[in-house]
Amino acid sequence: MTYVVEAQNLSKSFGDFKALKGANFKIPVGRIVGVIGANGAGKTTMLNAILGIASYEGDLKVLGMDPSKDRAKLMNDVCFISDVATLPKFMKVSEVLDYVESVHPAFNREKALSFVAKTSIPLDKKVKALSKGMTTQLHLAVVMAIDAKLLVLDEPTLGLDIIFRKNFYASLLEEYFDENRTIVITTHQVEEVEHILTDVIFIKNGSIVLDADMESLGTQFIELMVSPGKEADADALNPISKGAAFGKKTYIYKGVDRETLKPLGETRRLGLADVFVATVEGAE
Repeated sequence: MTYVVEAQNLSKSFGDFKALKGANFKIPVGRIVGVIGANGAGKTTMLNAILGIASYEGDLKVLGMDPSKDRAKLMNDVCFISDVATLPKFMKVSEVLDYVESVHPAFNREKALSFVAKTSIPLDKKVKALSKGMTTQLHLAVVMAIDAKLLVLDEPTLGLDIIFRKNFYASLLEEYFDENRTIVITTHQVEEVEHILTDVIFIKNGSIVLDADMESLGTQFIELMVSPGKEADADALNPISKGAAFGKKTYIYKGVDRETLKPLGETRRLGLADVFVATVEGAE
């Protein structure tokens, strides 16, 4: 299988509101894909379609299956962590492990216990007595102990402190991710996941405005700090975004060679957040 997810003309409406507008994208096996967008852009709607939670129009295949028809089978190979605690609050931690072991054939209890042992989570406490950070750690321990092919993370560290967030993503890389597994992440904390992503999908008002691998972004997008007197030449190269810093004009370009820009001023590589803002502004 080459692609974990294949979407063609994926659409979803809530009354007159179109949450997804004919989205086309593919997610290859063994990648970590960041789905980036503002609030209400359509990120969660996209994930819900992939997970078989929501109905949709268009053609969608996840692990070769139709999530709207084959969800029960699909969930044997898909795990999901959302921005809200979804573990049963009335259960003790040990009972959560008992339950998952009883219903999921790919769950490895010993592996889960080894992950929990690295935290301060008590096995005899109920989920409702755990902090949000502990609940997320427990959820991650359960997920990493399941031999799944696709992990979907919807704002998994929202509201958690920076140390926990860094440890969360480090655990994903070191103890879960490999070339046979695929991770899809939505987050507003772009800078914190930028270093682990292999691909990005930018979504704006239900439409895909960029679908690219991280390596290509460094050559596609360049920022130029325009030297005085070079503004006209810089304008002629059609920047997708304009700004100012330190008293100089700054232009962002897509698809313009760095050597072409060098005579016009100082160039620098853009971070993912800057690329997102420039792309969304360009789409407008």
